[in-house]
Amino acid sequence: MGVRILKGGMLTTVQDLGRTGYQSQGFSVSGVMDVRSFKIANLLLDNPENEAVLEFTLMGPTLEFTSETIISITGGDFRPQINGKPAKMYTAIYMHRGDILTFGGARTGTRGYIAFSSYLDIPVVMGSRSTNIKCKIGGFKGRKLEDGDYIGFRAKRRYLPYYLSRSLDLNEFDQEKVTLRVVMGPQEKMFTKEGRETFLNSEYTVTSEFDRMGCRLEGPFIAYKTTSDIISDGIAFGSVQVPSHGKPIILLADRQTTGGYAKIATVISVDIPKLVQRKTEQKVRFQAVSVEEAQKLLADEMKELNDFRSQIYTPCKEVLDCRLVAKRISALFE
Repeated sequence: MGVRILKGGMLTTVQDLGRTGYQSQGFSVSGVMDVRSFKIANLLLDNPENEAVLEFTLMGPTLEFTSETIISITGGDFRPQINGKPAKMYTAIYMHRGDILTFGGARTGTRGYIAFSSYLDIPVVMGSRSTNIKCKIGGFKGRKLEDGDYIGFRAKRRYLPYYLSRSLDLNEFDQEKVTLRVVMGPQEKMFTKEGRETFLNSEYTVTSEFDRMGCRLEGPFIAYKTTSDIISDGIAFGSVQVPSHGKPIILLADRQTTGGYAKIATVISVDIPKLVQRKTEQKVRFQAVSVEEAQKLLADEMKELNDFRSQIYTPCKEVLDCRLVAKRISALFE
């Protein structure tokens, strides 16, 4: 009872929200890159918010289901197919025993997510099921998935109320250019006024040096006053480091726990999905916002997710039409 990995794809790993509380001991948080897509995938299935999913990058896996379950697919549009026929994204999909799920090239985005109503049977390590590849802990044997791997399920959840309503019409990453909102600091004063203006008023290009640890951008030089070196301190998800070469590097899920380069800003949490779904050569710009604005934007997103939950709990048009017809037929015999 589970799922067989026929093809592992380029980088498919088990992830949840990450392994928090261990950075002081040198363990990266890891976890999903695109938290929004992850939360929506679980929301569609009424899963716990932190239930583990499969995250894949650039090339999706090929999966064979050995038992019935319900899945949802979110993130970039990798044109999924089930048994050779197109499958809808952001929708609850009933999978039968023997079904084959495949993916094509990414039409939008670079990362996708698969959630399972039956829950992946992955052990909890230090409070998380996330894969930390560098430390070889968590997830499936501490590594990416490979051809022939098999992951069982922990439960038999094959029924969800309002099944036909569990679909969202979202197209989140079909943009060539995006603006990333940032909170300036903590070392912004180490950069000249001109350097800070360059950072906020220039366009930067996503390079091929882009993985789960970080994203290196190419663009105008960001001038610092004397040096960009600092005494190493903690690094947050989305920290924008500027080493001596003057080009920004944004640190992501598998970032190191501390770093010795000045951080000019931090990308706010609601905008990180925009970044991690960028393709090589796509453009980004930066816009400064206050901490209060960032908090409001996060609260707005939480409200939006609650609205999505209300939406999937509302009977869809097909169900309402059937109820109306049944009511009219019943009226004929009264």
